[in-house]
Amino acid sequence: MAENVNLDMAQTTISHSHWYSPITGIYHSKHAPLELPTDPFLDTVSFIFSHRHNGVLALLDSSSGSSISYSKLLPLIKSMASGLHKMGVSQGDVALLLLPNSIYYPIVFLAVLYLGAAVAPLNPLSSIYEIRKQITECGVSLAFTVPENFKKLESLGIPIIAVPENNTDLKHACFSNFCDLISGDFDLPHRPVIKQEDTAGILYSSGTTGVSKGVVLTHKNLIAMVELFVRFEASQYEYPCFKNVYLAVLPMFHIYGLSLFALGLLSLGSTVVVMRKFDIGEVIRVIDKHRVTHFPVVPPMLTALVTRAKGINGCKLPSLIQISCGAAPLSGRVINDFVQTFPNVDFIQGYGMTESAAVGTRGLNTEKFQNYSSIGLLAPNMEAKVVDWNSGAFLPPGSSGELWLRGPSIMKGYLNNEEATMSTIDKDGWLHTGDIVYFDQDGYLHISDRLKDIIKYKGYQIAPADLEEVLILHPEIVDVAVTAAMDDEIGEMPVAFVVRKVGSVLSPKHIMDYVAEQVAPYKKVRKVFFTDKIPRSATGKILRRQLRNCLTSKL
Repeated sequence: MAENVNLDMAQTTISHSHWYSPITGIYHSKHAPLELPTDPFLDTVSFIFSHRHNGVLALLDSSSGSSISYSKLLPLIKSMASGLHKMGVSQGDVALLLLPNSIYYPIVFLAVLYLGAAVAPLNPLSSIYEIRKQITECGVSLAFTVPENFKKLESLGIPIIAVPENNTDLKHACFSNFCDLISGDFDLPHRPVIKQEDTAGILYSSGTTGVSKGVVLTHKNLIAMVELFVRFEASQYEYPCFKNVYLAVLPMFHIYGLSLFALGLLSLGSTVVVMRKFDIGEVIRVIDKHRVTHFPVVPPMLTALVTRAKGINGCKLPSLIQISCGAAPLSGRVINDFVQTFPNVDFIQGYGMTESAAVGTRGLNTEKFQNYSSIGLLAPNMEAKVVDWNSGAFLPPGSSGELWLRGPSIMKGYLNNEEATMSTIDKDGWLHTGDIVYFDQDGYLHISDRLKDIIKYKGYQIAPADLEEVLILHPEIVDVAVTAAMDDEIGEMPVAFVVRKVGSVLSPKHIMDYVAEQVAPYKKVRKVFFTDKIPRSATGKILRRQLRNCLTSKL
C-alpha cells in the first residue's frame, strides 16, 4: 500500500483495548475521542472557516478550468448571503437546491446556512411529483436550480435562481440574478444568532423502512460530521492536507458527497476538482491532468475504474494515493480486482447513513492491517450495539444482529414525523439502522444483510414504498410489491411484482414506462413480473424476502 500511511498511528489504533463491554453490550470506538466544540452558538460556516490551512485553490471545474480560490471563497459566501437577505431570505427559511455538481454548489449551500436558513438538497433529475412533495413538506420558500429545470418549478409559486456550471456561463442573461448575488458587497446589517441545535439541512432518506422521509440535520450534526468523518480521516495520513486533490464526482445532493465537497474538505484547504456527471473516460483524463490524489466513489464507479484501468496499457494513475468507497455494499471480487490493479493506492471502505450525517465507520487498510471485507472501525466518539432482532438481546463480537448507533452526528429526527422518529431513535438516543452486522475480534465491522427494505441502485437509495405508491394508482393494477434484484455492475435494481385486474393485458413495458414518467431516472423499475398474489405477513407487511427468493429462479 502507499508509503504515506502513518503506521504508528494505525498500530496505536488497533491495539486500543476495552472497546466492548459485555455488561452493557456497547461497542466503543477504538479511536481516541475527539474534542468537539462546546459553544452552543457556533454555526457550521463559522466552524469550517475557523480552521487555518495553507490551501490556495478551493474548487476547480474539470471541464472549463474555472476555479475559486480560498481567498475568494468566504467573501463569495458572505456576498451571496447578503444578497439573499435583501431578497427576504431569513433565519428559519428553507431553500431547495435542485442542482448537479458545480463549483458554485458549496457557495450556495454555505450562504444559506450563513443566514440561519436551512437547505433541502434534491436530485436535479427528480420528477415534478417528487419536487412538489418535498417543497410542500419542507415549506420551501426559494429554489436554486439549472435553466433546464425552470419548467418543472414555474408552477410552484416560489422564486427561482438559475445557477451556472462555471465562470464562463456567468455572461448568459439567465444567470443575471445569480451574478447579482455573488458580485454585491457584503453588508449584512445584523447576522442572526445561530445555535448548534438549529436545523441546517433536510435531506431525504428512506431510513430503515417505508417511504422517503426528511432527515433533519442540525449545525451540531454537520460540525460532528466534519470533525469525526472528514477531518479525522485526513488526520490518519502524514502528507499535508492542503496538497490533496479530490475528485468530486459523487453528487453533492447526497450526504456522502455533501459531507466531503461542500463541507469538510473546505476546512482542510484541499482542492476539489468538480465533475458534473460520471464518465469513466473523462474521470481518467481528469485524474491525470489535475494529478488527483483522492477519489471517493460508490461501487459502480470503482468497478468501472478497475475495468477501464485493466485495458489501459501501462496507465496506473500514479498521482492517486487513496480511493474510498461507501453508500452501498462492495463485492469481494471487485475489491480483489482493485487491489491487484492498483497495489500502491490505499483503499478505504466506510459506512454511514443520512440519519447519522455520514458518520459511522471508516476502514484504514495498510499492508499490516488489511481487512478489505470490513467497512472499518467505529469513528471517534461513536458507540454501537449489535442486537438480536427477535429477542432484543445484545450480542458480542462474532454474532450477527441489527446495528444500533449513538453519537453526536445522529439526526434530530424525521421532519414532521414523530412516529417514524420514535421507531428509529429510541429514548436512549440509539439509532436503529436496520442493517445486520457483526464486529470481528479486532473491532472491524462487517455487513452481512439488512432488515430495511431500501434498494441501493448505483449508490442511490430507492424506497420500494415510493414506487409501490406510484404503481398502485394505475387503474389496472390490483396489488404490487417492489424489491431488489442483484446486479454485478450496478449493485441492485428495482423489480416489481404486479397483480393485474382480471382481463387486463398490461405488459411489463407499459408498466415500466408508466413509472418512468413519474420518477427520477435512477428510480425506474427495471423488470416486471406478474403474479397472482403478493406474499404478506399476518399484519399485511410485504414479505420481500420471499420475493427475492423468487427472483433467483426468474433471473
